Amino acid sequence: MTLAVDVFVRDANGEWRVLDVPEGCSDSAGFESWRRTVWGSEAVRSLGARHLPVLAEDNLFVEAGEVPGFLREVALLRANLELIAATTERPRGIAERRHQLDSRLRNIEATALRALESGGGVLIW
Repeated sequence: MTLAVDVFVRDANGEWRVLDVPEGCSDSAGFESWRRTVWGSEAVRSLGARHLPVLAEDNLFVEAGEVPGFLREVALLRANLELIAATTERPRGIAERRHQLDSRLRNIEATALRALESGGGVLIW
């Protein structure tokens, strides 16, 4: 299984609805195992991330008003790819992990930007 990142919107009753992923975009946020081994890792937590580590225990809902802060967190992790890759690498090596992380963080960032534009939030599940 893999984690998916999507934009969600809430209706007048507070119920949420996931928007379709635009053609040509990816909704991959990593492997299911990344909940703990990457997003919930000590390396990610040590950088001050507060949103993505939630995935270690539950799905992540970033409400519309929190999306700008979430984008700053994603930028922080992208700036520290080497550290995260080095401390969470798989047997294939750090370069492969760095590439995987960069790809997934780009997907998450693109989704967060779409959420910002639509007034929605970000869901990783």
